[in-house]
Amino acid sequence: MRLGSGGSRFPLFFAICFLGVLAVPLLRGSERAESPSVKLLLIGSGPDGHPAQTHEYMAGLKILAKCLKDVPELEITTVRADEPWREGPELIARADGVVLYLSEGARWMNHDPKRREALAKMAARGGGITVLHWAMGTKDAKHIDGCLQLLGGCHGGPDRKYKVLETSATITDRNHPITAGIKDFRVHDEFYYRLKFIKDDKNIHPLVRVTIDNQPETVAWCWERPDHGRSFGFSGLHFHDNWRLAEYRRLAAQGVLWTLKKPIPREGLPVSVSEEDLKLK
Repeated sequence: MRLGSGGSRFPLFFAICFLGVLAVPLLRGSERAESPSVKLLLIGSGPDGHPAQTHEYMAGLKILAKCLKDVPELEITTVRADEPWREGPELIARADGVVLYLSEGARWMNHDPKRREALAKMAARGGGITVLHWAMGTKDAKHIDGCLQLLGGCHGGPDRKYKVLETSATITDRNHPITAGIKDFRVHDEFYYRLKFIKDDKNIHPLVRVTIDNQPETVAWCWERPDHGRSFGFSGLHFHDNWRLAEYRRLAAQGVLWTLKKPIPREGLPVSVSEEDLKLK
């Protein structure tokens, strides 16, 4: 066929256009198939000297992963980050969000400069950060400021407060996505309270308060950080048995999803687990 001839130029032009129209949906389908999942890194640690049935970090993260397993386009990896955890900075660098459920997390963040740098870089690109129980804490006050820059809140220093008690938990904002499907409840737990929060930031948002010594105390919060990322913290979950509470499982799981900017069902995320899931090995 002679491309220069007037009789063949137009059929060829229309054939190319037709093939182009066919290719568009195929390309779009390919884009959908190749759209990357959000990568979530669940970071725990081994025993830290607390009695059995408390600070069961890895067992707790297993339950959390079960609650999140059916969330679309969410890739979950669970790791045990006992020191020296040399592969940690690289794993954090590949993550879109992290959950910390480990011992003295505010100190842990700063233990390795490369780890601290990896967390800071993940936060700077809008990564999600969730902390549970002792992962928001430090005995040494020198780690408080660094913790606040990532989490917005911290349980730290020699004046930190904590107490084991049975108390009422009250949802302070029933319209927030994290509290969807959660009602007020009673619980026996060790709570950290009188938490330290970053100063002069109106984006710190209390979510759950408990009554301690006749005073309402914030034990769960979320924060829309200046870097446009999100952080969520909950100071309960000292006792492993509290994972039996659907309110706890939903609060933790929905807090994670919020930090990842994932949609949360209005009625709350399904968070069913079995007795086998709850057992400590």
